[in-house]
Amino acid sequence: MALTAQQLLPRTPERADPVVPFPQLRHLGPQWYATVMGTAVLATAGTALPYRSPVLHVALTAAWVLAALVLLVLLAARALHWRHHRDQARAHLLDPAVAPFYGCLAMAVLAVGGGAATVGQDVLGPATALGVASVLWGAGTVLALLAAAVVPYLMVVRHRIEGVSAASPVWLLPLVAPMVSAALGPQLMGHLPQGQARTAMLLTCYALFGLSLLATLLILPLVLARLLVHGPLPLPLTPTLFLVLGPLGQSTTAVNQLADVAPGAIGATYAHGFQAFAVVYGVPVLGFALLWLALAVAMVVRGARAGMPFAMTWWGFTFPVGTCVTGAAGLARHTGLDALLWLATGLFLLLVAAWTVTAFRTVRGLLSGALLAGPRPARPAPG
Repeated sequence: MALTAQQLLPRTPERADPVVPFPQLRHLGPQWYATVMGTAVLATAGTALPYRSPVLHVALTAAWVLAALVLLVLLAARALHWRHHRDQARAHLLDPAVAPFYGCLAMAVLAVGGGAATVGQDVLGPATALGVASVLWGAGTVLALLAAAVVPYLMVVRHRIEGVSAASPVWLLPLVAPMVSAALGPQLMGHLPQGQARTAMLLTCYALFGLSLLATLLILPLVLARLLVHGPLPLPLTPTLFLVLGPLGQSTTAVNQLADVAPGAIGATYAHGFQAFAVVYGVPVLGFALLWLALAVAMVVRGARAGMPFAMTWWGFTFPVGTCVTGAAGLARHTGLDALLWLATGLFLLLVAAWTVTAFRTVRGLLSGALLAGPRPARPAPG
């Protein structure tokens, strides 16, 4: 049998697909930083309450340590993600449903720093804890300002958003990050020299407060309009309704925290005004937060009856509720009203329950690989 020239030539080996390191990290998005936020807020919210016991202190310290460890792991994992899966990381930035979660990075850093200034002192020592809190507050504030500027810019020039029907509570994430900086800045103010340094820090925190508040007031009507015109959110996104509580509770926390340190940072006239503003602003906003909480709970119950699946959006049940705990506790401190303290306690119990369920489901999904798997391919249409 004769052989052709093609058969006599040596075969070129087929090229194998390149092996990409860490394939399990390909779909690790910025939304995973919400696990750090939701865990760290347990420590922040617990220390805001006036209850003290050795068991509670150990539990709050353990929550902060866990949050710090998870933050370190996620920072390393996300660095590997950007190193080996840069195409997917860029796709996340260009996805209007994922890009707002970059605000979670800033808030995760800030939340761990805030816990270092309180319960972290027993683990790190006062001096080291203060240094860690200062560094993380500075880094978190820079990241918060970047998120608040870059994500809306991408939404305007790169993302394609089709009308009000695409509005989502997730849009609030990069905008509430500066508010977290404003609420945690007062922890460091007492360690600054008296005079210009403290005044500058106080007014910087109020500027961050205003930046976040005004931006939130622009987005929140779009979210409400989307619900009223287009109906409930898709089931996996239903927990994101709790994200609206974030700027409400965090802004109430911020004005109360700033009112505590104002007398040592600015003149008596302005200090008294800031203390009055904490109550005049905080009480109505907390009232609206409770109204929204009732609406969000009703929608979640409706979604649960319809088979709402577990997703990373469930972490929205944690951090926003924690901000309402610290906000109500701050108002209770300034008004002396026991009802506000009872409200803060009830919200803290809700936070603990939500964190327990969400953390358990997250660990189970992580061990099974379901939470790190890529999106499911769309089913072909019949026929």
